[in-house]
Amino acid sequence: MITGYDHILFLLGVVFFLYHMKDVAIYVSLFAVGHSVTMLLGVWFGWGINAYIIDAIIGLSVVYKALDNLGAFQKWLGFQPDTKAATLIFGLFHGTGLASKILEYNIADDGLLANLLAFNVGVEVGQLLALFVILIVMGYWRRSPNFMRQATYANIIMAGLGVLLTYQQIAGYIAST
Repeated sequence: MITGYDHILFLLGVVFFLYHMKDVAIYVSLFAVGHSVTMLLGVWFGWGINAYIIDAIIGLSVVYKALDNLGAFQKWLGFQPDTKAATLIFGLFHGTGLASKILEYNIADDGLLANLLAFNVGVEVGQLLALFVILIVMGYWRRSPNFMRQATYANIIMAGLGVLLTYQQIAGYIAST
């Protein structure tokens, strides 16, 4: 999805329970590196995945992060998956989604690298601006005595939105074939 709301929803899930700026910086950097690498390489080398399929996976990344925030994996599997590795891996999928969408535009090779780098910087600046707003809102929200109860509901809603994103992309894929 070129609009980026799936990207921001995943980012919200990533920072939802991060209370220290050092942790936020580590996780956001892992995500940024992941999506930057696959976006740049995917467009440069001309490889992408069907946009419906990759966007369905991106929807599932939102579901994954919401379930992670709810402690579902610990409850269901008896262990916690490596959250840093998951953030990087899902960053790779998000970047592949960007690359797949960009490739649909058949951009000329002339100035491609400069344009890709500029686009990526724009994505990162947008991500940082969104992160800034998210962290301010989360900072106030976390002070609420009802935060933990509301956090549960918020992550259930986030999981539902991820399922909806996935469903829309699968339906689009079926309709397009």
